Amino acid sequence: MPHARPTHARAHRPSDGLDRRIELLRATAEADSRVEGVLLYGSWTLGEADAHSDLDTCLCVREEDVDAFDGREFVERLAPLKLAYTNMYGILAVVFDDLMRGEFHVEPTGPGIAEIRTWRGQVHLPRPEVAVLLDRTGELTAAARELAAFRPPEPVSTAQQLTDELANWTLMPAHIQTRGEHARAYNLLHAVIAPLQLKLCRLLRGSTTHWLTPSRALEADLPRTDVERYATTTGPLTSKALRTAAANSWQWSRELAAEAAGRWGIDPPLGLHEEIAEALSPAE
Repeated sequence: MPHARPTHARAHRPSDGLDRRIELLRATAEADSRVEGVLLYGSWTLGEADAHSDLDTCLCVREEDVDAFDGREFVERLAPLKLAYTNMYGILAVVFDDLMRGEFHVEPTGPGIAEIRTWRGQVHLPRPEVAVLLDRTGELTAAARELAAFRPPEPVSTAQQLTDELANWTLMPAHIQTRGEHARAYNLLHAVIAPLQLKLCRLLRGSTTHWLTPSRALEADLPRTDVERYATTTGPLTSKALRTAAANSWQWSRELAAEAAGRWGIDPPLGLHEEIAEALSPAE
């Protein structure tokens, strides 16, 4: 199989490169008797993969072979690797020679399939027959089918939960900015508060397809006004810009909460909301 080689800072990846690599993964696994199951997850199984997508895979290896199984050697049969290491979650992370990224869980079959069943609510496999590349026992397919159904979040309780979370988490950067911990406040604003805010916005707009990763396809899923509003909640890591972004973020959160209250009758703590707004006001 030919592999695209980068000639500039960014490699060109053929649009069908992921499909070809997946077919090679299927054939390679079928030829290796130690591998009893292969499950894909991520954008490819959602029908959203493109030339920039990753290859996210779980390899179920016979329990008597798993300790001696060399995951890197197996993955290198697909294409040369520029990087391979065990990441912070214990997963084999790789970068292929055409800059395609990949993550490979290597698990003993029984415990691995049991773990996959715990992914409910975290991983969505709408087409299990596509996600399962190999299943010698039938157990992996059964587990994948349990991840096929995605139930949209129940709006009233979810809106109440998100509104309360936003109030609680927004108060934290309001406090720590006064200590001069701007980097910590910046991280909270972008890594914790923003995903909660985007989920509440998605709930209100009826756009929960990408609920598990609320920033995914944001520009396509939400109205332009929401995307522009989200942009006002970000900014550089300076004291002034951070205070402005945090204040904008909280103002948008309050407006989303008010919209949810009007639609679903949730009960935001309005007095606390005012106090948080005051705490985020620039110091005189």
